[in-house]
Amino acid sequence: MFFFRMIFRSFSRQFKRRLLIAVTVCLSATVSVAMLGVVFDVGDKLNAELSTYGSNITVQPKADAVVNDLYNTGGDANSNASGTSESDPTTFLKESDAPKIKTIFWAFNITNFAPELNIHADANCASESVDSSSCKASGVPIVGTWFAKTLHMDSGESTVAGMNGMRSWWKLDGSWPKDDSAQGLIGTTLASKLGVTKGDTVTLYKTTADGSRNKQRITITGIYDSGDSDNNAMYIPSSTAQVLANLPDSIDKIEVKALTTPDNDLARKASKNPNALTQDEWETWYCTAYPSSIAYQIEEVIPGSVAKQVRQVAALQGDVLQKTQAVMVLMTVLSLVAAAIAVANLMAASIGERGSELALLKAIGATDGAVSRLMLAETAVISLVGAIVGALLGSGVAQIVGHVVFGSGITMRPMVFVLVFVLLTLTVLIASFSSIRSILGLKPAEVLHGR
Repeated sequence: MFFFRMIFRSFSRQFKRRLLIAVTVCLSATVSVAMLGVVFDVGDKLNAELSTYGSNITVQPKADAVVNDLYNTGGDANSNASGTSESDPTTFLKESDAPKIKTIFWAFNITNFAPELNIHADANCASESVDSSSCKASGVPIVGTWFAKTLHMDSGESTVAGMNGMRSWWKLDGSWPKDDSAQGLIGTTLASKLGVTKGDTVTLYKTTADGSRNKQRITITGIYDSGDSDNNAMYIPSSTAQVLANLPDSIDKIEVKALTTPDNDLARKASKNPNALTQDEWETWYCTAYPSSIAYQIEEVIPGSVAKQVRQVAALQGDVLQKTQAVMVLMTVLSLVAAAIAVANLMAASIGERGSELALLKAIGATDGAVSRLMLAETAVISLVGAIVGALLGSGVAQIVGHVVFGSGITMRPMVFVLVFVLLTLTVLIASFSSIRSILGLKPAEVLHGR
């Protein structure tokens, strides 16, 4: 009871210093909780944010993958939309196999995907009666794909997949086409070349492998600006492109957008040769959402396919994540260091002013340990109040950061609060160490006689 009476009595003295200690701990707790809360949740947030800029896994036929590896092209052998090739694909996957992507172990991490049939066709902005060179174009890249196709899975669940979610950065003047229709989107460069606007009709002509000349009229529902060479292409429903090219149920590429875990040494080892992993390594790799493990599982369900991660996107995700986490951890460390310095100085000043009081306690029989515990208990109570208030404020700051930076809230994990309270406890103990040493050096006789 003696020590509790001393604690409460001391609260009425040196109020300013105690308040400063509480505020210091509160600010440190606020920064620590906010930063660590974001650190523990930033992985999924960053992946979701970066995945809005395109796919991070591509699926193609094995033959195309062999060509890419052999000639180190670094992309699809028939990457028409980007303008890197003017040849049509010669090997294909089945479009009907594409929905199987949502049946893999990491199906819930697959946020979107879209099959593509990349071909070339001649385009005319009007009917055959119009004979104007400015209204015609040959070798136009045509991408047959899904826009917002609803898939009904065997499990009874439904999902929507297509370019509508894969190309969220496009600037679109108009509306997205409907799947399984004679509608399409046209890039700004091609639209300018043909002189068409939304609502116009473009006639496509395609000479198929058997020598026949197919024709398809496409109503333009929108003009998109991708910001790159893709503006020279036209996107139409895959079923329409397959009829035009006489390639039923055929695609040559699938773009996949997945939430992934940044690569580490295990993932890099597995991406080179999964068979080189031990049983424990293989289970860890397979059950972790690495880009390589998701790609491997896609290959398991789509016959004749090779799935590869887009290295630039995967590397960017990992690099940005590590740098973001490093900055936030550094801010947490700096806040704790600042708190330690401030608490140490405030306690030293407090002990200096209360020297006669502490010397009197020692003179009437209090041991060094008892006096030290008194000061630690007083500091602990003040710090606890500051830490609790700071934890509440830090949770709010984390939500503000989440909504401002990522457009969604931060999930605060209990581990964050436990970790922050442990770190603050260690910080206060370290800060108090030098002050406690000065208490041990107090000599009651000298202090009470003003020496």
